[in-house]
Amino acid sequence: MTMEFSALRSSAPAMLIRRERLVAVLRRIEPQDRLLGLVEGLADAGVRIFEVTFDAPSAEADLGAIRARLEGRGDGPFACGAGTVLSRSQLSGAIRGGAEFAVSPLFDRELLAAALAADLPFIPGALTPTEICAAWQAGATFVKLFPASAVGPSFVRELRGPLPEIEIIPTGGIGAANASAFLEAGAVAIGVGGALSGGSPGDRAAILRAVRGATTRPDDRAPTATATGQGAA
Repeated sequence: MTMEFSALRSSAPAMLIRRERLVAVLRRIEPQDRLLGLVEGLADAGVRIFEVTFDAPSAEADLGAIRARLEGRGDGPFACGAGTVLSRSQLSGAIRGGAEFAVSPLFDRELLAAALAADLPFIPGALTPTEICAAWQAGATFVKLFPASAVGPSFVRELRGPLPEIEIIPTGGIGAANASAFLEAGAVAIGVGGALSGGSPGDRAAILRAVRGATTRPDDRAPTATATGQGAA
């Protein structure tokens, strides 16, 4: 039986994303030993949310390997999800690999419905207010603002005026220089790819400092029944 939108929005992975406010996006890191070494280093630095993009043949196996590695550390909780999910077959692979959430760069209503039917928190991508609102009303756990660098933190701030209940995760072009600005504008979390996976230890530390030092954040309670996709004012 499909969970209610509110149940997925208050699930353990969703609550951890709200708490940590940083999703590390791991795109085509090969070979797997290198990927696991990167994950270990990021986890040592304090990263707790990992997204493995499903645009590589090894993604399902990589996701399972990351979950096993993190579960063996004993310093969780961690959450591992699947990114760049564009098809039902990728969604099925994500579920087989043990994904605790899934992310897409676009809003596909049928794909979102399939994820919800599997009780999997799903984060579709959108850019315009119309797309963002439609994704939220259809049951998105969060909405991925993509590409975030195209609109900037001020877009998030302005969007939250008329649509304060929609929880946004900006992704794309985010690094130490603008991470805190997106969070202070009202983003529930940020997704960071190359600046974490390809950056130096100093770059990674700067991003984590920016996330932890952001002075404001949206209300971190679980969404109420009135914000579960019934529409926005």
